Amino acid sequence: MKRSVKIIIGVVVLIIIARLLLPFIVLRYVNKVLADMGDYTGHIDDVDIWLIRGAYQIDNLNIRKVNGKVKEPFLYIPKTDLSVEWQSLFKGRLVGEIEAYDPELNFSFSENEEASQTGKEVDWTEVVRELLPIEINRFAAYNGDIELVNLFSATNTGLTLKNMDMEIRNIRNVEDKNAKLPSPVTASADVPGWGGTMNFNADMNLLKQVPDFNYNLKLDNLQLVKLNKVVRSYANLDFEAGTVSVVSEMAMTDGKMQGYFKPLTKNMKIFKWKEGEKRTVGRFFTELLAEGASEILENQKKDQIATRVPISGTVESAGTETWPILIGVLQNAYVEAFRAEFDHTLSVKETIEKYREARKEKREERKAERKERREERKEARQQKREERKKEREKRRKEGKGLGLFK
Repeated sequence: MKRSVKIIIGVVVLIIIARLLLPFIVLRYVNKVLADMGDYTGHIDDVDIWLIRGAYQIDNLNIRKVNGKVKEPFLYIPKTDLSVEWQSLFKGRLVGEIEAYDPELNFSFSENEEASQTGKEVDWTEVVRELLPIEINRFAAYNGDIELVNLFSATNTGLTLKNMDMEIRNIRNVEDKNAKLPSPVTASADVPGWGGTMNFNADMNLLKQVPDFNYNLKLDNLQLVKLNKVVRSYANLDFEAGTVSVVSEMAMTDGKMQGYFKPLTKNMKIFKWKEGEKRTVGRFFTELLAEGASEILENQKKDQIATRVPISGTVESAGTETWPILIGVLQNAYVEAFRAEFDHTLSVKETIEKYREARKEKREERKAERKERREERKEARQQKREERKKEREKRRKEGKGLGLFK
């Protein structure tokens, strides 16, 4: 056997051995990375490697908080695929992408550190960098579940998102170097605990320490009765029927943010003379007054109450003003009903200008309607005069024929 043939056979054997040993090496390495993350620790069950595709798959990733009281893991992903993003490689950039299938993420909010589980103690970008030592340009999650336990601490009420699909693209801005917000983000989910759906889309710049963004968020057809636990605590009333949808736009540049929330209720009912549970006198009158106010401020044609809550400020301090909210309520009730759509306006000034324009358009419409009614009445009077004139002329001719007029 020739020496060259022996060398080739030896190289092939080494490659086969390396390929067989590589999953065990990677498995050990990944578990070593995950084992010590400060307040969190993790583990995976298995690794599958595809050298030709430049990818490897992690099975049953499980991350939990050390010495925490929360039973559920912080993160569990049955299957995670980490690979080279070939589309970007053809553009001259070596970057990676991560796809997570059926992930479960469990947050818990509490002043008690042991009962809190938010992941803020760990630099997760560093963990990802160690698992995939190239820059990540795309992240996607399919059919995920997110639990926000004790989100409203005063009532121990949480929020659950089910069947979530999410994608973040062009994180490293491979496609357009001049784009101010180069990374599109999309997400959708069901909100089963509140009986509605969530849709989110945004353009972001994730390369900045404090990311810039411009987002649209819509929570649709949340059941008001399912919010009663929260509402009772903060407003001392509850709902008997109805739905609420929330539309929001928000933009942030260099830490300064501006936007709005637009809640719209449909078929809302607050007061009921007889309730199954014991109701305090205070809540009775609170609900009675709230029901009366809702009737006054309701847009009767649409059977809805709505307003627009402008938000402005910085990351550290954001707030709103009262009078634009009141103007929004009045506009919905007496000028033009809001729609569960995005306004594509963000500032308070734009809100007021839009309100004024709507009032002006409404006045013009009423003016045109009055003018049209006047024209119709004028035409009707003219027609009646013509009819009376014809009737007199007819009687005159008939009288002349009988010799009454000479």
